[in-house]
Amino acid sequence: MEKEELFYLLALSFVPGVGRVLFLRLIERFGSGKAVFSAKRKELDQVPGLRDEAKEAIIRFDGKKKAEEELRKVEALGISLLTIRDKDYPTLLYEIPDPPPILYIKGKLPSDDDPTLAVVGTRTPSRYGKKVASELSEVLASLGVVIVSGLARGIDEEAHKAALSASGKTVAVLGSGLDVIYPRENKPLAERIAENGAVISEFPLGTAPERGNFPVRNRIISGLSLGTLVIEAWERSGALITAKLALEQNREVFAVPGNIDSRMSIGTNYLIKRGAKLVQCSDDVIEEFPPKFRDRLISKEKEKREPLPDLSPEEERVYNELSPVDPLHIDRLAEVLDLSPSSLLPLLLSLEIKGLISQLPGNNYLRKR
Repeated sequence: MEKEELFYLLALSFVPGVGRVLFLRLIERFGSGKAVFSAKRKELDQVPGLRDEAKEAIIRFDGKKKAEEELRKVEALGISLLTIRDKDYPTLLYEIPDPPPILYIKGKLPSDDDPTLAVVGTRTPSRYGKKVASELSEVLASLGVVIVSGLARGIDEEAHKAALSASGKTVAVLGSGLDVIYPRENKPLAERIAENGAVISEFPLGTAPERGNFPVRNRIISGLSLGTLVIEAWERSGALITAKLALEQNREVFAVPGNIDSRMSIGTNYLIKRGAKLVQCSDDVIEEFPPKFRDRLISKEKEKREPLPDLSPEEERVYNELSPVDPLHIDRLAEVLDLSPSSLLPLLLSLEIKGLISQLPGNNYLRKR
């Protein structure tokens, strides 16, 4: 986009009383940012919802000084601006009811050819939640899925870190300006993400992480993604807001089941009851993607999959019964397999030595792959 038009669009975003809806309405009505500021009062009167205060501000070109200052700051910080008028604007995000008119970007956004998945959840996850978020995000990122999340403590940061550890791509969507990283301790993580994906925001520089910003930014997390995966969320969690937005945007919603005695499982188990796809492994996500992404990911998965070591028929039975995300207690495993604990223990030990399963506290077992 030409710098002049970018300037006018940025100036329009600073006009008091012009939010996302009116911004898009004005651009659609007049064709460009420059044309909006060239409009006569009589023409502005014909725009539904545009109040007198906003009309006068447009006529006075009130956003000029602020836009000039913002462009200087953006350039100094190495941030790029992407407007809804740019051809590189993400198609998935463009399709939502209220796409952000302008995105501030540090790094590089995924292309429309990259499969994307939002991974969200509680800021205070259990050990189980952290493990699931990390393992699922790492596997999916290693296959080429771009992990989208919000850089928050807990599930968000686990998902970002796992994607990076798999040498994959990840996108962090902020509820503040790009120069106000929140939480502060995740600033180094944000810098790593910008090198292997993107850190983005629709909020101008200097915007503080105010509480009301986060539900607004959640629509971008879900909007950039083919689906939203929720891992541990209480009944009033922001992750449930993201899931609700995903449904409104006609996107897939996935949820990892949890312990019915845990408050952190109330939200995810509720989503599953309401029709969200229950996720126990990466395949549960991949199989719901559009065919052009699903087929490519399945092909990559087959290429990466290492053959299992030789297993006895009894070891194979035990291995196949275990899940990579849902721990199973030894007593329950023995019951399902109709084996005594004394005969089951040597089989579990052998599988553990072969690196195929892991033992968790309380005699619970997980499959590693």
